[in-house]
Amino acid sequence: MMRRDIGMAPLRPAANLTGALVHRLAEEIRSGRLAPGARLPTEQDLMREAGVSRTVVREAVAALRAEGLVVTRQGVGAFVTERPGEGIFRLTPSEAEGLQQVIQVLELRLALEVEAAGLAAERRSPAALALIDEAEATFDAAVAAGGDAAEADFALHRAIFLATGNPHFLRFLEVLGRHAIPRRALGLVERSEAERKQYLAQVRGEHRAVAEAIAASDPEAARAAMRRHLEAARERYRKLAAQAAV
Repeated sequence: MMRRDIGMAPLRPAANLTGALVHRLAEEIRSGRLAPGARLPTEQDLMREAGVSRTVVREAVAALRAEGLVVTRQGVGAFVTERPGEGIFRLTPSEAEGLQQVIQVLELRLALEVEAAGLAAERRSPAALALIDEAEATFDAAVAAGGDAAEADFALHRAIFLATGNPHFLRFLEVLGRHAIPRRALGLVERSEAERKQYLAQVRGEHRAVAEAIAASDPEAARAAMRRHLEAARERYRKLAAQAAV
């Protein structure tokens, strides 16, 4: 099938490049300019045309898939669905931006990820444990390199969801996309290098507790560790919201 360029101008710097790309592609689909069955431009083409990173493109495609606008075929690409827009749940950028919205998303994650951690501990395979270990190692490398480790953070939660053996958990994470990691969604930067390291060391310790419980096949410990991790994040953003309100 011949690929068709959709004539994108590069996206201008914005707080939510993913949301902007999702909006633009969704408009192409809903207007009929990208018809049912049409193939989306390749990752490389979207990166070049929109002037965004591979991560932004992949998150945008995942969001469109969650909205029921596209389907992906392994090794082939993403295609417009025959009946666009039949996704069962979606989170629009306006519903996930801002401190109060981040807190609400964390509450939603608490309701699902605590149980996901328990199921992962019951069902994890050697391959699933290897993915969790890989995400942890990538997290450490990102922190050592001075980054915020947000991508590795997301990869760890994705690996835990994979370990449940239930594909619907992964669909939920795809809906959240970058909003699953609040510091990335909000573009937060710690005030100093020491503060960054201290915060990420805390996150690393919380991750390790979850991973160890999953490796030990201890569902209750995994649930408790995941609850502590997400509640700590929720408390952090509650404090930031309170400071912003003053």
